[in-house]
Amino acid sequence: MFHCFLTGTAYPGGMQERRTAQRHRTFKGGSISFDRFAGIECVVRNLSDCGACIELDCPGSLPQDFSLIIRPENIRRSCHLVWRADQRLGVRFG
Repeated sequence: MFHCFLTGTAYPGGMQERRTAQRHRTFKGGSISFDRFAGIECVVRNLSDCGACIELDCPGSLPQDFSLIIRPENIRRSCHLVWRADQRLGVRFG
């Protein structure tokens, strides 16, 4: 099991880095599912043991919790939405 604790390192512009697990840039296909909706396509932009940044064409009404399938490995992870900015979302696995 991985433990992902938040830290409080400040960056220019007021943003705070709150990850302890380093994220690695990636460009993988993904699919989001929740309730009865399945197969909302996305791109996984970065990934760590604790979370990811994903990009969607239309992120408008996603719930706070959903499942993410990361391809080509077909890894399924439960996600909790942490932040959103335009078409990108930050999620925590759990």
